[in-house]
Amino acid sequence: MKTIPDSLQRFLFDAAPIRGEFVHLEDTWRTVLARHDYPPALRRMMGELVAAAALLAATLKLDGALILQIQGRGAVRLLVVECSGDLNLRATAKWEGDLATGTPAELIGDGQFVITLDPQDGGTPYQGIVPLEGASVAAMLENYMGRSEQLATRLWLAADGEVAAGLLLQKLPDQPEQDADAWSRATQLADTLKVEELLKMPAPYLLHRLYHEEDIRLFDAQPAAFACSCSRDNVARMLKMLGRDEVEAVLEEQGSIEIHCEFCNQRYVFEVEDVEQVFTEETMQQEVVRH
Repeated sequence: MKTIPDSLQRFLFDAAPIRGEFVHLEDTWRTVLARHDYPPALRRMMGELVAAAALLAATLKLDGALILQIQGRGAVRLLVVECSGDLNLRATAKWEGDLATGTPAELIGDGQFVITLDPQDGGTPYQGIVPLEGASVAAMLENYMGRSEQLATRLWLAADGEVAAGLLLQKLPDQPEQDADAWSRATQLADTLKVEELLKMPAPYLLHRLYHEEDIRLFDAQPAAFACSCSRDNVARMLKMLGRDEVEAVLEEQGSIEIHCEFCNQRYVFEVEDVEQVFTEETMQQEVVRH
């Protein structure tokens, strides 16, 4: 049986208050890598964060976006992954110099982990910030979840130049426990996973390999994909928010306005006539509203 590329599958332990998810990303991850020439030392870290974002977004079932940010003072200055509720993902990074090999903690240095929930239904955004703790992306996120959500969460993440994958286990709160050792047993078995297994093994085989003595319910796969929310219309709206005076001042200084999307590497150029059209349309819309 082959893995289902670019998908996430949920599962439940029938006899224990434990839920889990498995994500496997191929085209999605390769598309992220194709947008920028990321150093090899950065790719694994980014891939693990991309897989983690999909896993965490799926647990939240949100109508909006989950944004994970690692902000550092070392060679790696910023990692950002955004994942929507329907598992559309995009990612970018900033770094300085030629990255040498090293653990994520060594490459990032002192820094902080920022998780933002950005609802699209008019709700209030939420942002949590904690210091970075842990030598790996998985450990950093586990520490974050323990501090802010107080929800027992374990993550196993892996990435290479072709695949980003991850496994998540969460202990459900306020649930009766018939087997006091279930959580410890589930996490200890998952600790035996090898990177190659996580990257290549399909979810049914992986779960059988780990939990063949447990009753596991595996749900249908949910598709995931790369998608960037940038567009020329969105840039035009941003220019309107800046205001005609400020935009025209930039035009006078630079001759044109160029906006670069750091996620998908798309460039949007607005010449003088393009800017004039943007604000002419805004004026016409305001006239319609007044009348």
